[in-house]
Amino acid sequence: METAGDDCPAAPRGLVCVTGGSGFIGSWLVRRLLDRGYAVRATVKNMQDERETKHLEALDGAASRLWLLQMDLVDAASVRAAVEGASGVFHLASPVTLQLPEDPEKELLDPAVKGTLNVLRAARDSGIGRVVLMSSEGAMFPNPDWPTDKAIDEDSWADVELLRKRHFGWYNVSKTLAEKAAWEFAAREEGLQLVVINPGMVLGPFLTPSVNASLHWFLQLLEGQKMDLDLYMGSVDVRDVAQSLIALYESPSAQGRHLCMESVERLIDFTNNVADLFSELPVQRIEEDKQSWVVRAKDPSKKLIDLGIRFTPIDITIRDTVGCFRSKGLM
Repeated sequence: METAGDDCPAAPRGLVCVTGGSGFIGSWLVRRLLDRGYAVRATVKNMQDERETKHLEALDGAASRLWLLQMDLVDAASVRAAVEGASGVFHLASPVTLQLPEDPEKELLDPAVKGTLNVLRAARDSGIGRVVLMSSEGAMFPNPDWPTDKAIDEDSWADVELLRKRHFGWYNVSKTLAEKAAWEFAAREEGLQLVVINPGMVLGPFLTPSVNASLHWFLQLLEGQKMDLDLYMGSVDVRDVAQSLIALYESPSAQGRHLCMESVERLIDFTNNVADLFSELPVQRIEEDKQSWVVRAKDPSKKLIDLGIRFTPIDITIRDTVGCFRSKGLM
């Protein structure tokens, strides 16, 4: 089931597949790839839902260089159809929920882990050399064995058993297990290049008609709800994430994991900064810092900076996100 760009001509940079192309990050990645001359096959969950397709079909270059394809992560044949014929894959699709899942295995863990392995198997079977996997900072912490005086970096892995005990830790469990499964698979498959990005909380202007989980959380903060997010460790602009994904794909020397955030900070830093920037809004300041375990750091994403990424200052990202909320009538 395809639309847009059915007669796609040869593109100067070839064809790439983007799973989860209709999402907050995915739509920015598709836009940037089209801007750079790629042909893109982007997957969506439901081709009949205009909220997943219309904003992608409106992108510059979409009419001639974009295919949309319905894909089910846990259906290997569906995944194979999306991947076949591409020269590279960006795997972004992964379930997320705003509510505590009733069945974490079925709702989050199975689609994340099995979906990732389905994508990697399809890439291997199709002779695709490079896969860029979207993981998360949530796959890096909490880590009780990490030195207390050292900022989190790419060597840190989250303690899954600790996360399972957290009220809203299941998403991080899914990202951790999916990334570990991906590395184990790639280690057995000579010729398949896997590279991973681990972004912080992603904010910024959105191309989608609705907000995702991180934007929903931020909107609640702006509306005056008291937020307690002990798994927060820093933010990053969605446009920087898209650029980082492309840099990782286009740089054969890029290997391993890549932390992706403007700075490592605590929730009290972020919340009180938002309150300072928008004093007219009912943002509730945090009075007690409960994140002494977070070691603050500027420019923590050194591997991406070495690839030429220049991160947007968080104040600009915050202002642009609020501006987008206002322009779309959400506040």
